[in-house]
Amino acid sequence: MDISLTIFISMAVFAIGVVGVLAMRNTLIFFLSIELMLNAANLLFVAFARHWGNQTGLIWVFFVLVVAAAEAAVGLAIIINLFRSKKVVDIDQYNVLRG
Repeated sequence: MDISLTIFISMAVFAIGVVGVLAMRNTLIFFLSIELMLNAANLLFVAFARHWGNQTGLIWVFFVLVVAAAEAAVGLAIIINLFRSKKVVDIDQYNVLRG
């Protein structure tokens, strides 16, 4: 696959994630959009690592996947606890975390 096509696909996936974060008010869509943005960055790391023949990009992919897994676990735990208390999934209804 050509690197310019991979960059275009990565930018498109990242843009879809940004639109999901900015436009949607559902917490699950919010976290899925963040995961899309992280996976778009991973795709770009893999494409550049393959294009330049350097394995450092693959190491960064591993670290991004670890952060994404931790973010998903903690984020879903927070969403479940907030849903149990408020019974809604709308981000605007969650003012419990304000200090």
